[in-house]
Amino acid sequence: MEVVVEVVVVVVVFVLVVKVVVVVTIILLVAVEVMIVLVVVVVVEVVVVVVVIVVLIVVVVVVLVVVVVVVVVVVVVVVVVVVVVVVVVVVVVVVVVVVVVVVVLIVVIVVVEVVLEGGGE
Repeated sequence: MEVVVEVVVVVVVFVLVVKVVVVVTIILLVAVEVMIVLVVVVVVEVVVVVVVIVVLIVVVVVVLVVVVVVVVVVVVVVVVVVVVVVVVVVVVVVVVVVVVVVVVLIVVIVVVEVVLEGGGE
C-alpha cells in the first residue's frame, strides 16, 4: 500500500511539475510574442518618424528654392524697370536739351539777321 501511495505522490508531483513547466513556457512564449510585437511597433514608428522628417526637409528645401527664385526674379525685374526708366528719362532730357539749344540757336540767328538787316538800311 505504501508503494502505491508513493507512486501516486510521485505521479501527482510530476504532473504538477509538468503543469508548472507548461505554464512557465506559455508565459515565456507570450512574453516573447509581446516583445516581438513591441519591437515591430518601435521599428514601424521609427520608420514613420524618419519618413516624416525626410518629407518635411524636402518640403522646406523646395519652399526655400521657390522663395529664392521668386526673390531673384523680382530683383531682376525691378533692376530692368529702373534701368529702362533711367534710360527713358536720360533720352527725354537729351531731346529736350537739344530742342532748346536748336530753338535758342534759331532765335539767335533770326535776331542776328534782323539786326544785321535793320542795321544795313
